[in-house]
Amino acid sequence: MRTCIGCRTRSEADGLLRVVVVHGALTPDPRRRLPGRGAWLHPALECLHRAERRSAFPRALRVPGKLDVAAVREHLIVANGIRETPGSVTDESKVDPS
Repeated sequence: MRTCIGCRTRSEADGLLRVVVVHGALTPDPRRRLPGRGAWLHPALECLHRAERRSAFPRALRVPGKLDVAAVREHLIVANGIRETPGSVTDESKVDPS
């Protein structure tokens, strides 16, 4: 059991993404093999936003200052299949039925 630093709920480690600091930037560690102190996060953008807003990463990883979360955000976008350009495709037909 681990605690998500975004929503602060406990979950099995299999359902969470481990994040570590490498050269001052957060790095996703999906295989859980990178050395160093890790923090756990649900693989959802909402939990990432909450953790950023609460400044949870520097506290959990015990590093001073702000951390770059771009790599984690990109990993979550790719893993969840989220498009970066919203609204480019809709379910509605673009043909006028009349």
